[in-house]
Amino acid sequence: MPEPLRHQASLVVFVAVILGIALWNAATLRRLSRYGQPRRRPFASILVPARDERDRIERCVRSLLVQDYVPYEVVVLDDHSSDGTGEVLARLAQEAPHLRALRGAPLPPGWLGKHWACHQLADAARGELLVFVDADTEHAPTTLASLVAAFETEEADLISGLVREEVVSWGERLLVPMLPWSILAFVPLPLAYRLRSPALAAGIGQFMCLRRAAYEALGGYAAVREQVVDDLALVRRAAALGLRWRLVDATELVGCRMYRTWREVWQGLGKSLFAAFGYHALGFIFVWSWLALAFTEPVVVLGLWTLGLPHGSWSPGLAGAAAVLSLALWTLIYARMRLPLFLVLLYPLTTWFWFAAALCSFWLAWTGRAVWKGRNVAPPRVHWL
Repeated sequence: MPEPLRHQASLVVFVAVILGIALWNAATLRRLSRYGQPRRRPFASILVPARDERDRIERCVRSLLVQDYVPYEVVVLDDHSSDGTGEVLARLAQEAPHLRALRGAPLPPGWLGKHWACHQLADAARGELLVFVDADTEHAPTTLASLVAAFETEEADLISGLVREEVVSWGERLLVPMLPWSILAFVPLPLAYRLRSPALAAGIGQFMCLRRAAYEALGGYAAVREQVVDDLALVRRAAALGLRWRLVDATELVGCRMYRTWREVWQGLGKSLFAAFGYHALGFIFVWSWLALAFTEPVVVLGLWTLGLPHGSWSPGLAGAAAVLSLALWTLIYARMRLPLFLVLLYPLTTWFWFAAALCSFWLAWTGRAVWKGRNVAPPRVHWL
């Protein structure tokens, strides 16, 4: 078989394998809304770090204050906001007796901002369950009860949820859906639960919940104080310690608009993409280069063939097989994550935007210019191998 055909066949096999992983995950990933009501009702603390979230925090907090569950508390920490977030929280605290609004202490050396805020929240919490949610999330009234039931059913120490990502601008539409896609396409969850390998652990910081005993066993946020991708760091640490972690589909109950502008998208991905690979440069560059190739080359070959242009030894049949499998993969995941299905047709563009975001993340880390929420992210040590 000529080299171009072997290469194309490898692309078909690759997409088929990750489609198989996505199908396995779709069949086994439990929806949070299906867990029902818990038999036991431990005290739960919902903890929200907030920095410059004036336009988002009220929607989040109001959705948390009407949970169909008792007993619980909502604790929000204003992490030195400069946009009036603290004033919004003070007003809401006057209306709701089970809301506590805290003012964050100064950021100490060696800590990232969100991690320090979450550490303070955990110290202030009274609950047996610690429910960390981002300030840009919105929750259905049954979210907390379903979450407690999930802990009970799964006998879990840590539960994280894939939330419904709200995408409005084109920056969000082309980039944000890749976050849940990367988990469902590459992490075979049933196998990850059985093997308990840190390399296969996955979590989403937008909705991260732990039993207090598990949080303390992990060493809390102090143990990951310098890890940019705190959600992955916590779940991987839980797996390494033999704690029982689970990922659930929370899209029916929790929504999140994590970014609103191109600038926010690039800053957010810039600080986290390379960090998720542990700053290992060659592996990072190879993975994103391969993904960009795997999901665009078949489309290019099909385009050349359709237009009657020269396409060398490339096979339109193999290209068509890869493209069909890719469409099935992206449709499956986007439908499960309740994302707009018309975006499936743009998957080659999405992969190239992510490739560009990956290069940006590498450059920001290499030059020490990563910034988030007005704070510099400490430059890491880049590993080439």
